[in-house]
Amino acid sequence: MFEKYKQFIGQYISINFIEWNLFQSKLKIVHYKKGDIIHSIGETCDALLFINNGLARSFLIGEDGKDYTWSIYFNDVHSQMTNLFAVDYDSFIHQNSSRLEIEALEDCEMVLVSYKDVQFIYNKLKRGEQFGRLMSQEAYSYLHNMLIDRQIKSATERFHDFIQQTPYLLDKVPQYHIATFLGITPQHLSKLKKQYKN
Repeated sequence: MFEKYKQFIGQYISINFIEWNLFQSKLKIVHYKKGDIIHSIGETCDALLFINNGLARSFLIGEDGKDYTWSIYFNDVHSQMTNLFAVDYDSFIHQNSSRLEIEALEDCEMVLVSYKDVQFIYNKLKRGEQFGRLMSQEAYSYLHNMLIDRQIKSATERFHDFIQQTPYLLDKVPQYHIATFLGITPQHLSKLKKQYKN
C-alpha cells in the first residue's frame, strides 16, 4: 500500500525500520474518481498527495475564464519528482489561500500526509527534515528550468521536450490540457502531434 512511496523516499535518504514505522504511521490512502475535484482554488492546501496510481492535473483560471494546466501528476517510469505529488506547494508551505485547482483525470489512489504530520516528521526525524529539504530543492529546480524554457524555447522545442520527458501522457491527457501546459494553442499542438507521428 505504501511500497511505492517507500521506494521513492529510498532514492533520496536511507531510512531504518523504526524511522519508516514512524513515517508510515502518518500516512493514509485516499481514492478519487475520474472528474473529482481533489483541491479547490481558495482553499489552503493542507496535504501532500503522492500518486500511487492514476492521473491528475492542477490548473489555474485566467482572466478570460479559461483554465490553464499548471502541472500533470502521474507515477510511472517517466515521472519526475514534481509529477508524483499532487499539491499546490506554495499554499502548502505557507498555509495560505491556493491559486490552483487539482482534478482527477483518471481514478486515482494517493498516499496522503497532512501538513501537521509533515511538520511532526521534520521535528522528530533528522532524515525527515533532510528529505523535505531535498524535495524543496528539486521542486525549485524544476520550476526554475520550466519558466526559463517557457521564455527562451520555441513551441516546437517545448513539445519535443514534453515528448522526451513524458511520452506516456501524449495519448492519455486531453489535447487542450497539454496545449495549455505547453503554452500553445490546441491547433498548434495538433499540427505538432501529426508531424511527430509521421
